[in-house]
Amino acid sequence: QVQLVETGGGLVQAGGSLTLSCAASGGTVSSADMGWFRQAPEKGREFVASISGIWRGTRTNYRDSVKGRFSISRDSAKNTVYLRMNSLKPEDTAVYYCAAHLSRAGWEFNSDPGIYNYWGQGTQVTVSS
Repeated sequence: QVQLVETGGGLVQAGGSLTLSCAASGGTVSSADMGWFRQAPEKGREFVASISGIWRGTRTNYRDSVKGRFSISRDSAKNTVYLRMNSLKPEDTAVYYCAAHLSRAGWEFNSDPGIYNYWGQGTQVTVSS
């Protein structure tokens, strides 16, 4: 059973930065496609970023609105995935979730929350204007 624990959320002013961490146990982050998703009040869960398992050559993907501002990375030694968020905007306010997709097939659906097998409990990010 894979367990994911997100940390690093908080309150930040617009233009500020935060780094979210997703620590995994029961599995290795390098052996899974890892994704970050977010959910704002009264909105559906939306894709933010993903990083592929190492067998795919470590590919990454981002939603358009965060490209150039957010960066996903992985530290295999710490079994942790990170989401570095710069130039934060009020519209980035949401609960951020980390997720793991264990199958070696399906990278083309990496932005679909339905393919992910395990989820963390989420961490709140609030960006004030």
